[in-house]
Order: sequence, then structure tokens, then C-alpha cells
Amino acid sequence: MRNFSYLLLLVVFFTGCTSQKKIAYFYGLDEKSAESINKSFTKGHEARICSGDMLSITVSGLDPEAVAPFNLPLVSYSNPGSTQIYASPVLQSYLVDINGYINFPIIGQIKLVGLTKSEAISHINELLKPYLKNAIITIQFLNYKVTVLGEVLRPGQYSINNERVTVLDALGLAGDMTVYGKRENVLLIRENFGKLEFVRLNLNSDQVFTSPYYYLQQNDIIYVEPNAVRSISAQNIPLYLSTISTFATLVTVIYSVTR
Repeated sequence: MRNFSYLLLLVVFFTGCTSQKKIAYFYGLDEKSAESINKSFTKGHEARICSGDMLSITVSGLDPEAVAPFNLPLVSYSNPGSTQIYASPVLQSYLVDINGYINFPIIGQIKLVGLTKSEAISHINELLKPYLKNAIITIQFLNYKVTVLGEVLRPGQYSINNERVTVLDALGLAGDMTVYGKRENVLLIRENFGKLEFVRLNLNSDQVFTSPYYYLQQNDIIYVEPNAVRSISAQNIPLYLSTISTFATLVTVIYSVTR
């Protein structure tokens, strides 16, 4: 009986060790791994403009009158059916259409899809040179968001302010994975130029830091799959409890007989 008890303890111990490896992030990460990661780590990541993005574009300069036509206010009618127009202090935003263009004042259509913010600023600056000297252009994403679903504490859609977000940042916003989430098989869904990409990320591995999908793009979706424990249906739980109870009773009987 004593040998049986030792065997049972060993099974529980090794099961616990295996579970810990599955729960921990970046298992085995050390200084040597960090040196290797830093050689290929992308430090200057910038989000790229996609169709459907809503952009705020502000043009500044030394001459306020010269830049005014490029900073149109958001206008609306003061009352339904009224002909009186009300100008809001908020500037108009620009929607990147399905073909990747925005309709900008004076200039007209400008193709921005696929460009980073710095590239878009340089492009617009070139187009403004016939009209302005030393223009200062600021671009912001107004609808930058990611969605986190599955085995996380707070699944949902999250707005991002700094446009530089990693898969770990997104999981942090969602309250991290539960203990039932598959850290070795996180699904990333991304739309690129009208086509969907499906990528699996292993957060138990330090290789995730060098993945081209470590930094997220706007509208990315992260799905954390449930592990085998979570997949057990509620209707089977009474059966497992009954089996455990029967096993415990059997062990007690054997122990009483062999004393």
C-alpha cells in the first residue's frame, strides 16, 4: 500500500511539472536567448495604413491663412431641416477607401494604403509644396483597434492609442490568458490587401519575439484556444466525480484489508 501511495504521488508531481511548462510564457528564456533575439528584433516598427482606416491629418505652418484650406472643420446643420450650417472645432477625418485613397482638400485623391505614417507624411508634404512652404503634417489613426477572444480574462475589442502594440500588449489589455488557454497555439487572424492570413504563435517559445507577427496591425484578431481540461464538457463532470469517488472507496477498502 505504501508503494502504491508513492506511485500516486509521483504521478501527481510529474503531471504538475508538465502543466507548469504549458502555463509559463517563454519557458527556458535566458541571457543567451536574449542576445540572439536582439540581433533580429524589430525596434522601429510602424503600423501601415489599410483600407478602412480613419485618419486625422493636420497641416500646420507659419502662415495660418495659407494652411487653413487644408484643415477643414467638421460641419453639420444646426437643426434637422435647417439650412444653417454649424462648424465644429473638430477637424474632419479622412476614411481610406477600398482602393486605398483619401479625398484631401485642394489636392484631391491621395493613395496612402500600405504606407507607414512617416511615409504618408513625406508623400503629402511633397504634394503640398506647390501651395505651402515648410508645412508640418501630423497624422493619427482614429480607429486603431485589436480584438482578443477565447481563453482570456476580458475578451473584447480594444482601442489602441500609440499604434505600436504587440501580441503580449493585447493579451495584457484583455487581462492575460486564463490557465486554460493554449499558450503554444495562439491564433492570429489578419487581413492584408483583401486576403485573410491565419498564423499560429507559440508563446512558450522565445522565437515569438522575432516573428513578423509579434507586432500587431490594426483590426488584428487574437484567439486563444482552450486546452484539453477546458474542453471537458460540463455533462461529463458528474461521471468523473463518480469515478474518483469509486476509486477512493476502492483504495480505502484495499488499505483496510491489507493492514
